[in-house]
Amino acid sequence: MATRGRKPKPTALKVLEGNPGKRPLNKNEPKPEKKAPRCPSWLEPEAKKEWKRMAKTLEAIGILTKVDAAAFAGYCQAYAMWKEAEEFLSKHGTIFKTPSGYIQQVPQVSIAQTYLKIMKDF
Repeated sequence: MATRGRKPKPTALKVLEGNPGKRPLNKNEPKPEKKAPRCPSWLEPEAKKEWKRMAKTLEAIGILTKVDAAAFAGYCQAYAMWKEAEEFLSKHGTIFKTPSGYIQQVPQVSIAQTYLKIMKDF
């Protein structure tokens, strides 16, 4: 099944950008309380740091609300896992030699790529 095209941009972002397409703004868009959700206690320490780093900015521009808690937590966890994989790659490189002498890519390469895609989808 084909996708329906680009995801609609939140009205708050269109306003910040000056509505470059000059299309009518959605006046019926749901307007949840503009207060950032609390950081979940179960997040990894690195994910909590990312939550604190990004939450204030996203709340200030009006695109992070309590409704977004689960998705934003997923982004932060993906960031923590991506960073861990990238740190491994920085220390150990992207390839290794197997006991039988073959050269292979370390699993952290695909792990980093997977989590980067998850982050970009947020």
